[in-house]
Amino acid sequence: MPDMRSPIPLIVLDVQDAIDRPVWDGKSHPGYVSVIQRLLQFWRSNGWPVLHVKHDEKTPTSSYYVNGPWNGIKKEVAPIEGEAVITKNENCAFIGTQLDAALKGMNAKRIVLTGVVIHNSMDATVRVGKALGYSIILPSDATTAVPVIGPGGTCWDASTVHELTLAILGGEYAEVMSADDVIAQLSL
Repeated sequence: MPDMRSPIPLIVLDVQDAIDRPVWDGKSHPGYVSVIQRLLQFWRSNGWPVLHVKHDEKTPTSSYYVNGPWNGIKKEVAPIEGEAVITKNENCAFIGTQLDAALKGMNAKRIVLTGVVIHNSMDATVRVGKALGYSIILPSDATTAVPVIGPGGTCWDASTVHELTLAILGGEYAEVMSADDVIAQLSL
């Protein structure tokens, strides 16, 4: 396990009003926002870096459409003065953004990644972040999943999607633990 005592950036990914649209109903972890709030409070009280990643989708039919009414960052996790907001147009927070440059500017080797949804933008960001050389800590309760329907019509419930995605990512790409465990290890 990496040394957890030094401050590392907390990233809040795609936690925008769009995630409350009906297309995202059936969340596996509806309390994920309160967990992110707890992590934000801990990071801010320690003066550690927080980065927000906002999805500005170009497709007008998307919940995250850049000019749509649901594009704003949820007020519960809104950035405060001094916290960077990085805009992305793809599912991965590293593609076509300033995230990698911002992290390198902080000399960050490790990140704590929170946000939505685990099997989409979170998954893509974890995989690319690992390929870029970052050690990624993924608080399992600071993210969520929604049901997934496969091309053949098979439907997987959100809890199964959440657990399976965390198992896959935790096996090779990230260290998966609860937010309480993250806080406890950083408090040592």
